[in-house]
Amino acid sequence: MTITTRPALRRSRRNRVLAGVCGGLSEFFGISAFWFRLAFLIAFIPGGVPGISLYLLFWLIVPKASE
Repeated sequence: MTITTRPALRRSRRNRVLAGVCGGLSEFFGISAFWFRLAFLIAFIPGGVPGISLYLLFWLIVPKASE
């Protein structure tokens, strides 16, 4: 039985557009950052508040990746 470990959830320093939230989520879950960016964009469409508040929440909670 092989146990695989995930990297810690951190904001990405390499794969970032604003704060690295989507890049960090993509590294943690192992899928493309495009899908997280699309999800935040879709959450932003109904008036902006859900998408912005969710992104800001992740920005505040998820620590920055160390160098």
